[in-house]
Amino acid sequence: MYIVCLDMEGIVTPEIWIEFSKVTGIPELTRTTRDEPDYDKLMHYRMDILNEHGLGLREIQNTIAKIDPLPGAKEFIDELRKFTQVIILSDTFTQFAMPLIEKLGWPLLMCNELTVYSDSDESGNKKAGMISGYKMRTLEEGGTKLSAVRALQSTGYDTIAVGDSFNDLAMIRASQTGFLFRSTDAIKAANPDLQAFEEYSELLAAIKEVHGV
Repeated sequence: MYIVCLDMEGIVTPEIWIEFSKVTGIPELTRTTRDEPDYDKLMHYRMDILNEHGLGLREIQNTIAKIDPLPGAKEFIDELRKFTQVIILSDTFTQFAMPLIEKLGWPLLMCNELTVYSDSDESGNKKAGMISGYKMRTLEEGGTKLSAVRALQSTGYDTIAVGDSFNDLAMIRASQTGFLFRSTDAIKAANPDLQAFEEYSELLAAIKEVHGV
């Protein structure tokens, strides 16, 4: 019995931080897990930039409200759900993802949570609405996506994982079948044994072949 595990950003939605970078004109925010494999390092880098510019959760959510899924993504998920179950496994945050999940037809999402200042800090600086940190679903080595795949397998599922970034490789490698989708040349070159696709039709056909559909 198979279940399909999809990364979110870059697979079915645009990269939220890249879109926010365009709106704010801050090029440093274009850095993603395609560039930096250490997620904790990447998030602290992002939070430092947000604090430097006085930007908080509200500003990011205003940008997200205007973002649509990638062209063809909803249709791709709809077609998958005709013959299998689909889970979106992402290192994004509930506060970011839910408007996009709604536009995708409410597939199951497993992701992380942001923590946000609700009032002034101890020094009296007004930080309400600023991002103070984040909570990962699990601190297991390999990340939250890998832990979710292993948990699904422990209940009898065979997983098919799809991703595009460094932090997707663990779940792809741990799955019975895994694919790269619209990944970087560097990641594809470093993982030549993984099938890589650029179009939803190709990816859908490969998943159907695994299912025997």
